[in-house]
Amino acid sequence: MKVRTEISNLCCCISRCEGDKLHLAEALGDSDREELSVQASSLLPGDSGMDACLRSGQQPQSVDEAPRPPDEEGLQTDGSSGPPGGSNKIEPSLQSLQKFVPMSFASYTQECYQFAGKRIVIQESIESFGAVVWPGATALCQYLEEHAEELSLQGAKTLEIGAGPGLVSIVASILGAQVTATDLPDVLGNLQYNLLRNTLNHTAHLPEVKELVWGKGLEQNFPKSTCYYDYLLASDVVYHHYFLDKLLSTMAYLCQPGTVLLWANKFRFSSDYEFLDKFKQVFDTTLLAEFQESSIKLFKGVLKWDAKC
Repeated sequence: MKVRTEISNLCCCISRCEGDKLHLAEALGDSDREELSVQASSLLPGDSGMDACLRSGQQPQSVDEAPRPPDEEGLQTDGSSGPPGGSNKIEPSLQSLQKFVPMSFASYTQECYQFAGKRIVIQESIESFGAVVWPGATALCQYLEEHAEELSLQGAKTLEIGAGPGLVSIVASILGAQVTATDLPDVLGNLQYNLLRNTLNHTAHLPEVKELVWGKGLEQNFPKSTCYYDYLLASDVVYHHYFLDKLLSTMAYLCQPGTVLLWANKFRFSSDYEFLDKFKQVFDTTLLAEFQESSIKLFKGVLKWDAKC
């Protein structure tokens, strides 16, 4: 029997077993735990506080279909890379996307989002925090969509930290950005699958997938001489974990003169606000949007070059 879940105020619907509920609740605040509910074979209606700040068309809808391998979504049947019947100037990125193998989770759900005039289907699993679309991601996607021209996203070199299932990277790609989506090794397969499914043959620049462990191998894997980014994107990367200092140092390392960091987060714990205080010491910080009913804040950060983190 399929089980569907409504996660947090944004109705991020994902399938899961009853035993996973307690495991997930350990990393969530009280409000999140109260809002977690499970119904068999049905989805709860979306009446969350985020409805006030997100248009109804952006609420996820379940897609009743089994996951399909990426080659059914646009990869050529002969095993070669690139769109069928045409040249592909970004073949190296496609090769990078193909090298990660998805984790074998026991349960998946496929959710549908609507951004930038496109229907985006995301494969999610409750079995990994990095395989779930969290509230900050949809808030950041809406901001990118509504400010794409102002941000000059066309051709902008963009890196997402903690890309998870890839919704933000997909939206940025649809809006014209050259995206590098990063996360821990165990979620890169699902991230790759979602990126291929939603961007192959549909975007000017195919996003690249790279492993990024906060605070490790930065100079080796992201040398400043060759890795410059116009935008750094992050959503719901701050919660109850022990790597906040490494996250901040990674954010600072990846920023160079001219880099703009856009960070959206649901604030659940006192440690989230403590991180924000440290963030403001390292970055010139501007609050771009705040959704009080859902405790989501969206910040713009520009690195202070005299700051130490």
